[in-house]
Amino acid sequence: MRNTMHSPCLYIVIPCYNEEEVLPVTLPMFKKQLADMQADGLISEKSKILLVNDGSKDKTWDLIRTAAKENSNVDGISLSRNRGHQNALLAGLMEAKDKCDITISIDADGQDDISVMTDMVKSYLNGAEVVYGVRSSRKKDTFFKRFTAESFYKLLSAMGAEIVFNHADYRLVSSRVLKEFSSFKEVNLFLRGLIPLVGFNSSSVFYERHERLAGKSHYPFTKMLSLAIDGITSLSTKPLRLVFIIGLTVSILSFIGIIWAIIMVILGTTVAGWASTVCVVCFIGGIQMVCLGVIGEYVGKTYLEVKARPRFIISERTKDNSNNLG
Repeated sequence: MRNTMHSPCLYIVIPCYNEEEVLPVTLPMFKKQLADMQADGLISEKSKILLVNDGSKDKTWDLIRTAAKENSNVDGISLSRNRGHQNALLAGLMEAKDKCDITISIDADGQDDISVMTDMVKSYLNGAEVVYGVRSSRKKDTFFKRFTAESFYKLLSAMGAEIVFNHADYRLVSSRVLKEFSSFKEVNLFLRGLIPLVGFNSSSVFYERHERLAGKSHYPFTKMLSLAIDGITSLSTKPLRLVFIIGLTVSILSFIGIIWAIIMVILGTTVAGWASTVCVVCFIGGIQMVCLGVIGEYVGKTYLEVKARPRFIISERTKDNSNNLG
């Protein structure tokens, strides 16, 4: 149980990419939730909504600037170009970590249950440093989306990644955790797998996810697949071990096949078999290509990490500060 003499300062961090249709709908909802928690004494009057413009091509940044002018509880930062959801979210968290006690990250589309923030803050006040927002069910998803999403979480767990099942990026994280997390310098980001690595006391709150309130989803299947690959290769080396096991298994089978072929030649029972030869060659060639692809994925990730380029560059703020790199 924390000392509740002083209400914690909360920053709600919201990454935005081409959200001009949905922000006018959801931003008032975020403002109301912030005001309600302030009125209940759960959070400080200094708490804010921090909107992160991820290089949007529409009027998202104009909407953010207008909102910041009209409401002192709204701040905004704009990245110099589109860097992707994970980098935009990281930019917002790093911007907020020295200005508040806790952050809650949430998408701008209104699909995550905003009212659950109250339970998150209460869980923090009861001692949790990280509070994960977890979907209680996926009944509203299509069969394909439900199957692929749940398979993804199960695959990550099988690969040894420490991840919370059915949790995306809706979570409360204390500034204490964020300050420790800032020492993680990965360029290939998968925050829902990295945050648990920091440790500290954690808990979960459960909620039903809604339909997107406006606009179109910016996460088609191709982006979800890319995120899944990043998650696996960023958090686990098991695929490399599997490649070794597959290679070793194929080598043993091939060695047995060679011995068998030599015995058949000695016994004089060989029969010309073009099809079987082609099948074996294609099989081994396919295994080799898959193995090279997995190794190449890790080599590419290593290449990007070694260059250590900034994960985001802040080009503009609604309230100007100095440090723009992260």
